[in-house]
Amino acid sequence: MAADLKTTFIRCCSYLQDPHHVASFQRICGVEGTFPVKDNRLESVDGPCVKCHPDEMENLESEGDGGVQQLQQGARQRKPVIAELHNDDRSNGMISGTAQESRVGDSTEQQQVLSRKKSSQCSCGNVTGTAVEGDCDNGDSRERVKPLRKNSLTGDVGQEFIIQKKFLFYLFTCGTELGNEMFFIVFFPFLIWNVDAFVSRRMIVVWVWNLFFGQSTKDIVRWTRPASPPVVKVEVFYNTEYSMPSTHAMSGTAIPFSLFLLTYGRWQYPFLFGMGVAICWSVLVCVSRVYMGMHSVLEVITGFLYSLLILAFFHLTLDQIDGFYLTSHHAPLVIVTSHVGLGFLAFSLDSWSTSRGDTAQALGTGAGAALASHLNHQLGLLADPPLSSLPLALPPLSSTLLARTLLRLLIGVVVLLATRAVMKAVTIPLACRVFGLPHGDVRQARQHMEVELSYRYIVYGTVGFSCVCLVPFLFSYLNLS
Repeated sequence: MAADLKTTFIRCCSYLQDPHHVASFQRICGVEGTFPVKDNRLESVDGPCVKCHPDEMENLESEGDGGVQQLQQGARQRKPVIAELHNDDRSNGMISGTAQESRVGDSTEQQQVLSRKKSSQCSCGNVTGTAVEGDCDNGDSRERVKPLRKNSLTGDVGQEFIIQKKFLFYLFTCGTELGNEMFFIVFFPFLIWNVDAFVSRRMIVVWVWNLFFGQSTKDIVRWTRPASPPVVKVEVFYNTEYSMPSTHAMSGTAIPFSLFLLTYGRWQYPFLFGMGVAICWSVLVCVSRVYMGMHSVLEVITGFLYSLLILAFFHLTLDQIDGFYLTSHHAPLVIVTSHVGLGFLAFSLDSWSTSRGDTAQALGTGAGAALASHLNHQLGLLADPPLSSLPLALPPLSSTLLARTLLRLLIGVVVLLATRAVMKAVTIPLACRVFGLPHGDVRQARQHMEVELSYRYIVYGTVGFSCVCLVPFLFSYLNLS
């Protein structure tokens, strides 16, 4: 019985990990790739044309324990590439476009042929057509676009793709931005400055630990992104990172549900409204990662469940963690040593990747915010409302309230962005000089652990500290509190 359950579970995981499900969802949502047309000699495997005889091709793929092997090979897919990079002149770990293509999973010629659009004609007496065809059954015009941002490690700008349903493209682009840096730079400060500092500082704790566990798990499991083709890479910014689990799905689950758990009962609003917002938020982020071609269905589901597990644990301990951070005389030492120590642990898991920087960035932000919260409590700044005033009621919306809220947000975010830019410009060259490393190429310099850790902790620790302590003090000086 246990063996049958294990076999069923492995087959289910293998099915959900299949990149063709991602490609099918993208086609339903009106996304088509512009993959180059291969030579006609690639159109047939052992005689039969894979487009005219897809069943025979599927039989070839399904021979043996293919599903189990595919699931088990995920953890080994990137190792040959890393070895190749170490043997190359580029000892800094940067991945070139060619190397990137070589690690996109088992992209054999058979898989490339299978991913070709059925509308293309093959060598069975017909002329090869265009690589991409589609119909605009909803009346939307076809538009060729490229990924909005280039890859953060390689500088790859990605391949053109075609969108037929612009509404879904913009919707899922907004959804995926809910897990990116600029959203956090706006969202957490907005909560601190305009809503409830009590809620925001606890949410930051949950967010930091979610990212740490998620990114560390990625570097342990070492699964690569879904293969392209058949998947269309609508986004390439994180394409060189490992993908299991989806940390976008984790943060897109942890933030809305922790916001709901921390505010319901503390603020007056209907239960169904809060739960509905949390569910819609999480679903939008999770589905957007499949739409973008960054994650398989299995990786998104795993990220969602993993985040709920972490959230359940920390929700029970947030009172103790927050109380210790605010009141203990040992809190500053514990905050610094724990966050820096976790950063060193994350950097020891694997060779350099952009996930390393994301982990250190979150840890640095969390450390800076926690230190600022401790200082605020000691100085009596940003005091929490008394328990007798709970539950809090939303103030009536007025033009004055809206203007002050927007003004605080605008001034505060500008200060944070300026702080980040100045600290970044100063810290990286300084760290390179301290550790005796060349600083002409910033991207290469950041791939050294000494530079990356010091840069991320100093820059984002300063940003977190400024957000929680210095900017509210500035608002008091400007009479905007």
